[in-house]
Amino acid sequence: MAAGGSYSIVEYFGGDGGHRCGYCKHENGNFSHGMWSHTMTVQDYQDLIDRGWRRSGKYVYKPTMNKTCCPQYTIRCHALNFHPSKTHKKTLKKVNRFLSRGEMPVERHDEGQEGERRLLDISSRWLFRPNIHSEDNAVMLVLSIGDLINSCISSIIVVLLILGKGADPSRPLGRKAKDIRKERRLQKEQQKQQEAESSSVNPVPSKSSSNQPKSLEEFITESLPNDPLHRLEVRLVPVSFEDPDFLASYEQSAALYARYQMTVHGDAPYECGESEFKRFLCDSPLEAEMAPDGPEVGYGSFHQQYWLDGRIVAVGVLDILPSCVSSVYLYYHPDFSSLSLGTYSALREIAFTRQLQQQSPKLAYYYLGFYVHSCPKMRYKGQYQPSDLLCPETYTWVSIERCIPRLEISAYSRDACVLKELGRVLVLHRRTVMPYAAYARKRKGSNDEKEVEQYASLLGQTCAERILLYRA
Repeated sequence: MAAGGSYSIVEYFGGDGGHRCGYCKHENGNFSHGMWSHTMTVQDYQDLIDRGWRRSGKYVYKPTMNKTCCPQYTIRCHALNFHPSKTHKKTLKKVNRFLSRGEMPVERHDEGQEGERRLLDISSRWLFRPNIHSEDNAVMLVLSIGDLINSCISSIIVVLLILGKGADPSRPLGRKAKDIRKERRLQKEQQKQQEAESSSVNPVPSKSSSNQPKSLEEFITESLPNDPLHRLEVRLVPVSFEDPDFLASYEQSAALYARYQMTVHGDAPYECGESEFKRFLCDSPLEAEMAPDGPEVGYGSFHQQYWLDGRIVAVGVLDILPSCVSSVYLYYHPDFSSLSLGTYSALREIAFTRQLQQQSPKLAYYYLGFYVHSCPKMRYKGQYQPSDLLCPETYTWVSIERCIPRLEISAYSRDACVLKELGRVLVLHRRTVMPYAAYARKRKGSNDEKEVEQYASLLGQTCAERILLYRA
């Protein structure tokens, strides 16, 4: 029960039947327990995700780890101790170059592997698109380009024949970029050595901040001029149809979601319409809550919107809970996919978690949802370190470095939690809150004890005594 006196109310559906797996595409290999949450306090949901549950809209589910085809482990990142990797830094610099100068990366693939990226000014891409309306025009264009190239080559040959001297002997020979970098590195090392020797003779006040690595926040704002070519604004909007900012951006956000789903995931229009958008990303069971020791924005479900030059280009769906920021989903404009907005938004969300932690000290973790080691595409979540995986047997957090070697060689299983007392499980029956023992006495001959026991073992004793299980 929340501080305000409200209860969480759920309907438990069990988890016997298998369903299609979204990771390996097995038709009936995905097994999970599920319940529909009519309403839920943020503390109850925090306790549930710390036992392997996760929500999709108002549906809350928990994979059956010893049975499902692709085990899914809750993963959390220690936001305060996070340091961006080399790949993360490249992504941040790439986005900042686009914002500063309009340089849009173009991905080039070689034999199925992502190759090097080359930069192309987004404002100049359309200058090289000829308006060809017929086959004859296309042939004439190719011929004219060929003539131009031949003319240039002829001119170069003529110039070389006139000069006839080859390379200028007075100029130094050309050097490889690798040799130049090596020489610069040696010069820097010699300079550091000289500074160290001089400081031992004439000590000067040390600049500890200059010796420390740059923080995530510094990389996010690095190299951005005061007047960039593109303006990026990040807005946090509560998921509420009573909020004016949420309402004002709702249609644009829903249209962006549909475009993302159809382009990136190949959904049909009926699969990503406004009703699906609302059900999946706007309907949340979490009750908005303000707490004296909580963050200024409060707890609940939010959309973190990325506005580029006055329009939404990405939205991260977040749950702000007592101990963490939990990432629910991200969708973005496909035209900006080369900016790696998935990585960029995750880094921004980690920085946001650190910002909230300054206001609420216990809010120190960033939850990335589920880590699926059996699906290579989902292993990227392990790159945000230091991070832990939740053990489905003991419900304790284990460093991912310790988990990965074991996941490489063996399947993971979980043991059912031993329940202290089934009779203390709270149920809601005919608008009355009562312990299960009292409900069972009223409903003599009831055959739902095994189902309630299974439900309570999955939630744990603490949540089972706090969340109301609806009984008809």
